[in-house]
Amino acid sequence: MTELSYEQLKEKYAALERELQLYKGLLKQFCFPFKYVDYKLGLSIEKCREYPDPIIHSFHPDETKTSEFNFQIDPQIDCPFEQIESFLTPILDLVPHHIVFVDGNGMITLCNLQAANDMGVDRDSIIGKHIRDLLQLPDELIMTLKTIETNEPIYNQEVFDRYYGIINTRIIHNPDGTIKRVISMFQSLNMIKETEKLSLAGRIAAGIAHEIRNPLTTVRGYLQFFKDQLPKDIVNLIDKLLIPELDRANEIITDFLNIAKPRELKTEKIHINKFIRDDLGILLRSEALLHNVTVHYHLDEQLANYEVEIDKNQLLQVFLNLFRNSIEAKVAKTMNVSISSKLHNNNMVKIKFCDDGPGIPPAIVEHIFDPFFSTKETGTGLGLSLSRKIIELHKGSMKVESSNDGTCFIIELPVIKKQPSK
Repeated sequence: MTELSYEQLKEKYAALERELQLYKGLLKQFCFPFKYVDYKLGLSIEKCREYPDPIIHSFHPDETKTSEFNFQIDPQIDCPFEQIESFLTPILDLVPHHIVFVDGNGMITLCNLQAANDMGVDRDSIIGKHIRDLLQLPDELIMTLKTIETNEPIYNQEVFDRYYGIINTRIIHNPDGTIKRVISMFQSLNMIKETEKLSLAGRIAAGIAHEIRNPLTTVRGYLQFFKDQLPKDIVNLIDKLLIPELDRANEIITDFLNIAKPRELKTEKIHINKFIRDDLGILLRSEALLHNVTVHYHLDEQLANYEVEIDKNQLLQVFLNLFRNSIEAKVAKTMNVSISSKLHNNNMVKIKFCDDGPGIPPAIVEHIFDPFFSTKETGTGLGLSLSRKIIELHKGSMKVESSNDGTCFIIELPVIKKQPSK
């Protein structure tokens, strides 16, 4: 075995010293307390939060025990909060309430998908903006800013502006007592209100179906039975007025029942652009020609890699309802309807059905999805309510924007990325 020269030994020990300094420097960077015990070596190394340098202890070796490593991490102190927010974001995206984190200046650092979708903003673009840019409210109405101002959390406070619901805020402080984050969670009660309305509709529907449908069927049957024995003018009255009116009443009852207890979905995975262009396009073509309406399509090519799971017949019914509403609102000789699709946040498709009609008056636009609300003399006020119910059964959402330049219904549905072929 060749002996090392003095210079070689000196160089080797210098290398070992540099390596030792590297390990010491690494351990100093660990900001959290820890303790590592190596029983075979008879050594332990321990670091406390109060002292930056690790402390080494020696003891009698024990070959029967294995090494141990214990540590204590306080996320608020030991981790950059941006990393915690990055970790929490996909988890909070699953929460059906609005969750927003802001810093001590009211700047947004985290916004979950539910909040971004309901506010109609792109989640990535709103990060770093002031919370007023998200809520579009005066500062004095924003409870999160009130928490920053008073340095006091809010517990279960009702909000009575256009976002009716319950808000809670909590504060995370820096070690020096200043505000690191204010966490706000808003629970919308609008869905509960809608559920109560639909529950009322269900009770009314059940009563009507029980008390009226059977007599209507009986009357219609006897009219059919006796019309061969009646004069021609009475038969014409039966065929052109009485039976159609009985059928219309029966259709109203059917709509009631569909709101109260919708039909079971028979879903299939399809390409949404293909559905709009082919299935819906073919259905609208003859109606558009008949009513002098031009239909334009603007479809996002990115959606070629995504699928939606839908009941085609029920979704077609939604768009037919929207198309017929546009036709009934038409005041000019011609009308333009545009149908667009857009990939949104990589997990939703945003479909816009827009017309250039006269628009919906601002005073009633917030009521158009209410059951039984209608501005038409012969309308039941159930078409849009039933349409939104169908979209919600598809785990989507439906809302409306309207002005003097026209009306736009915005439908969002979840999409699934297609798996590559093997």
